Amino acid sequence: MFSNYINKINEMKKSFNKKYIILSLTLVAILAIFFFYNTYRKIYKPNILKSSYALYIPTNFEYTNVIEILEKDSVLKSVSSFKWLAEKKNYPNHIYAGKYMLDSSMSNNDLIGKLRSGFQDPVRVVFNSVRSREQLAGKISKQIEPDSISLLGLFLNDSVITGYGLKPETFTCVFLPNTYEFWWNTSGTKFITRMYKEYQRFWNDDRKQKAAVLNLTPEEVITLASIVDEETYYNSEMPVVAGLYINRLRKRMHLQADPTLKFALGDFTIKRVLNVHKQIDSPYNTYKRYGLPPGPISIPSISAIDAVLNFESHSYIYMCAKPDFSGYHNFAKTLTQHNVNANNYQRALNKERIWR
Repeated sequence: MFSNYINKINEMKKSFNKKYIILSLTLVAILAIFFFYNTYRKIYKPNILKSSYALYIPTNFEYTNVIEILEKDSVLKSVSSFKWLAEKKNYPNHIYAGKYMLDSSMSNNDLIGKLRSGFQDPVRVVFNSVRSREQLAGKISKQIEPDSISLLGLFLNDSVITGYGLKPETFTCVFLPNTYEFWWNTSGTKFITRMYKEYQRFWNDDRKQKAAVLNLTPEEVITLASIVDEETYYNSEMPVVAGLYINRLRKRMHLQADPTLKFALGDFTIKRVLNVHKQIDSPYNTYKRYGLPPGPISIPSISAIDAVLNFESHSYIYMCAKPDFSGYHNFAKTLTQHNVNANNYQRALNKERIWR
C-alpha cells in the first residue's frame, strides 16, 4: 500500500518536471524570439522617417554632432536603436565628412554602413552668369563645404594664381561655367585644382589651333568672349559680335566696347553710356586703350568662347542695340550707317526717359 503511494508521488514528480521543462523551454523560445526580433528590428528594419533627406556632415564633426543633426531634423524613427548599432559597429570612431542621401527604405544597418564607409553622394556644382570673384565665391559656397570668405581668399591669393601660370587679371579664365560633380566636402584648393584640369581639358588641340589662327592666347580668347557675352543675350548673335571685334582688332581700331567701361566703373546697371564714362582712366577703357583689356570682365559662357573661336566672317565694324529693346543689335559697315542706328537708339532711350 505504501509503495503504491510512493510510486504515485514519483509519477507526479516526473509529470511536473516534464511540464516544467516544457514550460521553461517554451519561455526560453519566446524570449529568444523576442530577443532576435528586437535585434532584427534594430539592425534591419527601416528606420528613416523622411522619404528623402540629405545629411551633411562637415569636416571635423564628431559622433555627438551627427546625433544632434539627426535628432534636430527628426530623421530617425528610433534614435536609441541607431545609437545601439552605431556603437556596436564602432561608428563613433569612423566619422567621415560629406553629403549622404538617405531614404525611408534604409535600415540602421544600411545607414551606418554608408556613413561608416564614407560612401557619400556627389553634389552637382553649377555656376553661370558670374561677373566677379566675389559672386563666384558666393555661388560655389552654397554648393560645397568651404565658405565664401575662404574661397575668395584663395581666388585673390597671388601665390595660388601664379602657381597655375596665370596673372591676377586672367585667373578667372580657369573657371568655365558648366555643371560638375564634386564631393560636398571638397576643399577650396581642390576645387581650384579640379577647375584648372577642366580648363586644360577644354583647351584641346582643336580649340588651341583656332585660337592660334586668331593670333590670340586662350586667355585672350576668353577675355574677348567675356565682352561678347556682355554685349548680347543671344547665342545666335554671338558669332556676329565676335567677328565684329576681331575685325576691329585686325584693323588696329579701338574696340570701344561699352561693357568694358561698365567693368571699369564697377557698375553693370548702366544702360546709357555717356561721354563722361568714356573718360575714365583704366586699362579696361577700350575707348582710350587699343587692343583687348588685361583680362576678362566676367566669366563668359562656353557658348561665347566657342563663338569667338568660330566667329562669323563679315565686314561689320559697328554695332548698336536695336531701338525695340529686344536685346538684338543693328550692325553696320560704315560710320554713316552706324550713326543712323545710334541716333534711332538714342531717341528710343529718350522716349523711355533712360538717362544713364
